Amino acid sequence: MKKERLIITGILILFVVFNAHAQAAKSKRLSPPAKVTETTNSGITISVAYSQPAINGRTIGKEIAPYGEVWRTGANEATVFEINKDVKINGKTLPAGKYGLYSIPGKDKWTFMFNKVWKQWGTSYNEKEDALRVDTKPMFSKEFIERMTFKISKKGEVNLLWGNVKLGFKVE
Repeated sequence: MKKERLIITGILILFVVFNAHAQAAKSKRLSPPAKVTETTNSGITISVAYSQPAINGRTIGKEIAPYGEVWRTGANEATVFEINKDVKINGKTLPAGKYGLYSIPGKDKWTFMFNKVWKQWGTSYNEKEDALRVDTKPMFSKEFIERMTFKISKKGEVNLLWGNVKLGFKVE
């Protein structure tokens, strides 16, 4: 009995050490992990967990996030979009849950895809698993944001800020 407890304790210690090492390794990536969570005025909790790629002298639409191609909307693992209630995004219904957030960047329009498969490496995208697609028009700003950043407002506005691009969608 003591031997079994010792083995189980050893396994638990190894698990904790491995998990802590994995988290430390993620924070040292070139595109570090980030997460933003907000509860809206209407009680919807919205969360986006993502990795933050940097511009590093590249051009959005060319060397990074190429126009017209599916992009993982971040780096490393798939960006995870989570909501605690059924919602409407830009007027279209999306059930409560977790989703992989992908996009198709474009000069005049970006399409966001909410994919049912969320726990995966970011480049493993299957269109047949999309729960919802919404289009948004990019706006351009004089303010330059080096690392891709998501912001969520109390009104349910989810915005992606990166380089001189700002775009987003409304969650209601």
